[in-house]
Amino acid sequence: MNPATPPNPPVEQALAADDALRFEEVVSGAFDAEQESQAAPPKRVLAPQPESPKLHKVLAQAGMGSRLEMEQMILEGRISVNGEPAHIGQRIQHGDSVKINGKPVRLRIAPPPPRVLAYHKPSGEVVTHDDPQNRPTVFRRLPRLPQGKWQSVGRLDLNTEGLLLLTNSGELANRLMHPRFGLEREYAVRVLGALSNEEKQRLLSGVQLDDGVAQFGTIEDGGGEGANCWYRVTIAEGRNREVRRMFEAVGHAVSRLIRIRYGAVVLPRGLRRGLWVELPLQDVLRLADAAGLPRATPAETGGRRAGGKAGFRKGGPRGAGGPQRPAAGAPAPDRRAGAGGDKRNRGGKQGPDPMKTSLGYIGQDAMQRKREQDARRPAASRRKPGRNAGR
Repeated sequence: MNPATPPNPPVEQALAADDALRFEEVVSGAFDAEQESQAAPPKRVLAPQPESPKLHKVLAQAGMGSRLEMEQMILEGRISVNGEPAHIGQRIQHGDSVKINGKPVRLRIAPPPPRVLAYHKPSGEVVTHDDPQNRPTVFRRLPRLPQGKWQSVGRLDLNTEGLLLLTNSGELANRLMHPRFGLEREYAVRVLGALSNEEKQRLLSGVQLDDGVAQFGTIEDGGGEGANCWYRVTIAEGRNREVRRMFEAVGHAVSRLIRIRYGAVVLPRGLRRGLWVELPLQDVLRLADAAGLPRATPAETGGRRAGGKAGFRKGGPRGAGGPQRPAAGAPAPDRRAGAGGDKRNRGGKQGPDPMKTSLGYIGQDAMQRKREQDARRPAASRRKPGRNAGR
């Protein structure tokens, strides 16, 4: 370990953090009570996009001449951008076509870093841009992008609630969903009737579904009242209605399903249903590193810098190849199957979650940062929330 790297936070500190939803809060009812008691939050808006670099500066850096020479060529009308004459002070971005004296110029301009939202999907919404039945969709609540559109990282069915990640980068979304990463999805599941030890072992070893064999990574008992029993399960893929179909395969109907974690991103505690929070830049960069996306330098992206956390190194999150540690505010999944003592099926080749870091989970402090930003805003400038709150 690098001497400058701080040690991992002790378990006592991890459990004291309150910015990540815990499974115990779902089972106890505190999760629902908090959702109902919260006041309407102020309207949320996206952070501004980083500034694009200026044309004459990019051309000078590409060796086309000095900045003054480039400005003179712009004044003379010898430079065009996307077929239109350039002007002094013009900014360009990734994908723009630049020509000098009618000849194309190859410029290296990195695209801006992706944007990622953590959205608390309520039951009754569908994850699609166009629904033939005209049902409510998650995209109607999201903020508008200057360019492009939001894409979901996986889907949650109509009656499933909880964490849904959305990004404006199709490449990032595809990489996060790709089976080779094996990112764990963690769910709180309420079923009718308690699972027997034999049924737990079947779910851990694999049950046959219509589209192939499916298995849980872990199953943990969560208690419950009467015939309703709660379980915390993890799974490393996201087929359609997979968790529900697995429980149905062993004779138990799912009455409630909540996703509380996707890879290293947890559902922020205090995020109301139907609202979103944008992950800060350093967390987005950690996501991109985990997905294998190349990281742009600050100069290429117009000077926007990321304030990374101590212990985070370029090329991927620390601890990606080692054991998974508990996250602040979200205890690590129990490797036992439950009261019966069933062990996790270790016959597969699934590796550790590459998005888990030794410093906790990505995005766990997004809500705390949002609260601090709201607290710093002058009271007179806070707009009264209306129907568009959180969009």
